[in-house]
Amino acid sequence: MHESSLARQMLDTVLHRAFLDEASRIRLVRGWVAETESLSPESLSFHFAAHARGTCAEGARLQLELIHVEARCRACGRTYAPEHHLLLCPVCGSTDGEQLGQTGLAVTAIEVE
Repeated sequence: MHESSLARQMLDTVLHRAFLDEASRIRLVRGWVAETESLSPESLSFHFAAHARGTCAEGARLQLELIHVEARCRACGRTYAPEHHLLLCPVCGSTDGEQLGQTGLAVTAIEVE
């Protein structure tokens, strides 16, 4: 159900932008989602399409890129792929790590008419 509320928020964001741009139709929404979020781009697209019915975004494609996130252990200096938001170094077991790059999800562009 988490994807449904996030898809609704994304839709609200692009509808607001389309209103400001006086667009009559949204054709494509581009963005990204970090793999640490454990979100399914397919599920987000499904919920986006369901919420978009009856709006100027009906029929718009949601094109999300899955981005990889790495972390660096402050104790041993190793770089690793964290599971979700858990910064547990697989080499030394330290929880003192820092995420490198962006997490979450974002809309980067919309194509409108």
